[in-house]
Amino acid sequence: MSIPEPRSGAGPAPAQHLNTKVVGISIAAAVGGFLFGFDTSVINGAVNALSDEFSLGAGLTGFAVSSALLGCAIGAWFAGALSNRFGRIPVMVIAAILFFISAVGSGLAFGVWDLIVWRVVGGLGVGAASVIAPAYIAEVAPAKFRGRLGSLQQLAIVLGIFTALLSNAVIANSAGGSSETFWLGVAAWRWMFMIEAVPAAAYGIMALFLPESPRFLVRRNELDRASKVLYDFTGEPDVNLKIEQIRHTLEREDTESLRDLLGGRLGLKPIVWLGILLSLFQQLVGINVIFYYSTTLWQSVGFDESQALLTSTFTSVMNIVATIIAILLVDRVGRRIMLLVGSAGMTISLGMMALAFSFGEVAAGSEGVTLPDPWSTIALISANAFVMFFGTTWGPLVWVLLGEIFPNRIRASALAVAAAAQWVTNWAVSATFPTLSTIGLTFAYGLYAGFAALSLVFVYLWVPETKDRELEDMDTLSLGRAARKG
Repeated sequence: MSIPEPRSGAGPAPAQHLNTKVVGISIAAAVGGFLFGFDTSVINGAVNALSDEFSLGAGLTGFAVSSALLGCAIGAWFAGALSNRFGRIPVMVIAAILFFISAVGSGLAFGVWDLIVWRVVGGLGVGAASVIAPAYIAEVAPAKFRGRLGSLQQLAIVLGIFTALLSNAVIANSAGGSSETFWLGVAAWRWMFMIEAVPAAAYGIMALFLPESPRFLVRRNELDRASKVLYDFTGEPDVNLKIEQIRHTLEREDTESLRDLLGGRLGLKPIVWLGILLSLFQQLVGINVIFYYSTTLWQSVGFDESQALLTSTFTSVMNIVATIIAILLVDRVGRRIMLLVGSAGMTISLGMMALAFSFGEVAAGSEGVTLPDPWSTIALISANAFVMFFGTTWGPLVWVLLGEIFPNRIRASALAVAAAAQWVTNWAVSATFPTLSTIGLTFAYGLYAGFAALSLVFVYLWVPETKDRELEDMDTLSLGRAARKG
């Protein structure tokens, strides 16, 4: 097959319309994000039950909850190299298999260490999906719509979180509690894990029918296949020109290897540090504490299990609404201003949560904390405000930026490093929360508020705007403002 010629008289107009085919493959790729959200959040409803069944203390409970994140870091680290060698699609299929194995194994776990092993296996899939989906979507999406298509990854993540919390609530309510017997004489909390096998299988099947990334194909010199993807899916009006632009950036960096992530300042290129710091701040504000521990948190301030699960599910709905708002705004407003607003909003809402919990009262003979009115209401409103600010800004936009800021040659590898750093930070925040909460929830949320304030300074000083820029132009980003101040 020869490379299609530009259609006569068409001009650049087709690139201004969002091709339904590219939307379809972006959604299919983002199903990995759905499993990412489901797998990391499903533990929420099972925390108390598995803690009781395996007689876990606070430290081991925190490790069991966060163990999947260690697998996430490893999966993210190796996903870039694997996808550069074998392609984006094979890595998606591998991730789906890991999700499936983890779901079944976690549900049938006979002890806490067995459970941790299966959670780590699932984490490998989550880490791989966290790298491949944003890279793939960025590489198939037209520049004009890359922000909203890239945000589908975060929308899928929050839908996965919502589905996990909702299924947890349905299963727990049907069984009469997460520790009670459910279908086939198996405890409800075990079914919470095993239900994930269904979307895992669906993801693996869908991945088999996706076209490979055109930029990966150009790198492999499979120009006919690359041109077909660009023409049929991306809607590129001048395929010859686009392929030449891709080849030019790849050839210009042809002498580069993984060593090109290295630089003269602090060991890495400034653009790589930019991606790492975006990842770190996304997690250091404590967002996953809300999704991993929210059920336990709300029970500790007086909600029963049913109310706590319902409140957690409502919070995840707010996160979905926030992500949809972000999708509508990101390609119009731009990345930078949205991150600044998000950082300011998170600082205030987290600060209010810290203030509210400072009025907590410990009842005699109880380990829980009771918040008197109006502070219980303020804590609940502030928590959801925090989710809204995060969900409209830092949640989706970090994935968008990680998918687009790196030059073609090092995109998958640099994204893998940034994602691995994100998962290590996620693990550290999640694993330390039970200990921090014993010091005091005011201390914990005050610390997260401090990181939110630092993220505001970071964005203001170093994060550039990438709206409407072609991926082939991103190599010049490393010579711009971010690099000079990096």
